[in-house]
Amino acid sequence: MGRSAESNWSRGFWKPIVPAVALLCSLSLVAQKGETSPPKYDVHSESKMKGTVEEVRLPPKGSEKEIAHLLLKTGTDTADVYLCPKAFLDDMGVSFAKGDEIAMTGSKVKNGEADLILAREVVKGTDTLVLRDDKGNPVWSWRR
Repeated sequence: MGRSAESNWSRGFWKPIVPAVALLCSLSLVAQKGETSPPKYDVHSESKMKGTVEEVRLPPKGSEKEIAHLLLKTGTDTADVYLCPKAFLDDMGVSFAKGDEIAMTGSKVKNGEADLILAREVVKGTDTLVLRDDKGNPVWSWRR
């Protein structure tokens, strides 16, 4: 009889602990997901700027759905400009190179401690690349 009382006790002991552990694990995953969420476009911080492409940062081969970005030299400042997924640039037939003169409209946002610009529209020569609508929603999101 001692064994059945002991196994009943141990089963009863674990019943409230298992859901509590599951809840803690799911909260941890939600918190991690929140930390990695992309920055949101803010139309209130939108501005226009002109500059020279200092560096083009493309995702590694096989990661074309990741965001391509530029380091844009504007006078004495350098801005980190996030464009769109590399695959979208490829679909549009657009590329950037060091030394390109561009004009752009974008939103200045914070991503953790870093300041960056989410581009809405980029003009290079006579070509205009529209990356987001007037509310800041990505135009490539339908491709995901």
